[in-house]
Amino acid sequence: MLRLWRKIRATRRVAEPAAAAPVAALSAAGFSGSVQIRHVDAGSCNGCEIEIGAAFGPVYDAERYGARLVASPRHADALLVTGPVTRNMAEPLRRTFEAVPRPRVVVAVGDCARNCGVFAGAYGVVGPVHEIVPVDVEVAGCPPRPEAIVEAVRTLTGR
Repeated sequence: MLRLWRKIRATRRVAEPAAAAPVAALSAAGFSGSVQIRHVDAGSCNGCEIEIGAAFGPVYDAERYGARLVASPRHADALLVTGPVTRNMAEPLRRTFEAVPRPRVVVAVGDCARNCGVFAGAYGVVGPVHEIVPVDVEVAGCPPRPEAIVEAVRTLTGR
């Protein structure tokens, strides 16, 4: 947090310009200003969830860039998936993905969602998220910093 305050003091800016271009599916559908996101924990250790909470909390405030967490996949434009996909979560993840209206985007948050991380080869793990549903955006880190999650959200919203 101290780094953030130093950055704000040095640049006199709270926000930086958005990443290069929004994901093609959302920009083509006209969702580039606002994105509704459904979070799915596919079997994580909850480290990424803490950072997602921080990203949408009052300090990093991802909602100011047009992203909002929603409770139902039927109201969502994107899925934010954390953790390696476990045996018990493979089918619910597929069903949640199918419940999101088209066009839809999947964001894999954390090393576990990207490549199973420290859980690779574990008995209850089916695999990374991209083996179950198609992934459009990946956020690296174990756990990823809130700034990285906000940057991914900004990529979706184009802000």
